[in-house]
Amino acid sequence: MPRPLGELEDAVMTRVWQWNRPVTVREVLEDLQQERSIAYTTVMTVMDNLHQKGWVRREAEGRAYRYTAVSTRAAYSAALMNEAWSTSDNPAAALVAFFGMMSQEQREALRDAVRIVSHDDEAPPEVPEAEGDTGERPPAPER
Repeated sequence: MPRPLGELEDAVMTRVWQWNRPVTVREVLEDLQQERSIAYTTVMTVMDNLHQKGWVRREAEGRAYRYTAVSTRAAYSAALMNEAWSTSDNPAAALVAFFGMMSQEQREALRDAVRIVSHDDEAPPEVPEAEGDTGERPPAPER
């Protein structure tokens, strides 16, 4: 499970994820400097740390490196949510509390995601018939 990114790591990774192409320290620095005063060496250290932690891969280009994200922000967010959920002593209660915090738009996105990953088009598993079973099944619950 990934450790949550620090504030500056997240600011750097946000750019790498948004740009979705190999980036240099200089490019990230120039964009960050629009928001804050920051040194080249600080950005270089953060990007090196992200490389050491496995968040980015890098390829040498002359005397510099070009950095590319190893995975997506969505995968990072999913891993954080999974870690938080799996550490709960009552996962069902944690999910209920989490869903209760969601906006209507987030709940709609959740419904869409569940539809995407569900296997509605697959036949339900066969249940062996018990003695005296008529073979009739109650209707499936509506979703």
